[in-house]
Amino acid sequence: MEDDSRKDHGRGARWERRAEVPLACTSMLFLAAYAVWVLAPGLSGAGRTACLGVLLTAWAVFAVDYAVRWRLSGRGTAFVRTHALDTLVLLLPLLRPLRLVRVHQAVLRRRGRPRLALYTRVMVYAGLSAVLLALTGALAVYQQEHAAPDASIRTFGDAVWWACATLATVGYGDLVPVTPVGRVVAVAMMICGLGFLGAVTGSFSSWLLQVFARESAEDDAGPPGS
Repeated sequence: MEDDSRKDHGRGARWERRAEVPLACTSMLFLAAYAVWVLAPGLSGAGRTACLGVLLTAWAVFAVDYAVRWRLSGRGTAFVRTHALDTLVLLLPLLRPLRLVRVHQAVLRRRGRPRLALYTRVMVYAGLSAVLLALTGALAVYQQEHAAPDASIRTFGDAVWWACATLATVGYGDLVPVTPVGRVVAVAMMICGLGFLGAVTGSFSSWLLQVFARESAEDDAGPPGS
């Protein structure tokens, strides 16, 4: 049983490595199709059909990836419980482009290049995730809000400004969502914003402490040869 579990884990890891870049490309297509769908309501019928086809095909690819990883894990329903985020992304595919931040790391592993330092990786990944989340959140809120009665978010520029202010936990209050779905998106972005901010500030603080500790140790040791 233990050998079978190890084999399943090995196959699952190989699948994830091979599928990372193709899935990232699919995520980019999904995000692009969704952006066109939202920002070009006057698109021809054929154009909207093409966008819908890309969205559904991409979601099908994500579903196949989830099913394969579930099967290779050999853990049955426990896979769903231990991969709650993956399950959420499958149900809300608009969050899938956030996985794009892992592509650079996957490419570096394939080429055998050294990885970025831990603190740098955390800050870079959090920053890229924040940018992608701001874009997807702005698209989702704009889609729900721009035609709603009494809405203050009327243009995509308003939505981007609101998304940036929300993720930065500033909350100016000049633009607020009024629809139920828009408010749900707002709550999710507030939580993510706090998480990203905590990750970046925590990593930066740890890096500073490490630098100061190294400098203090060098000062205590004195100049070479003393």
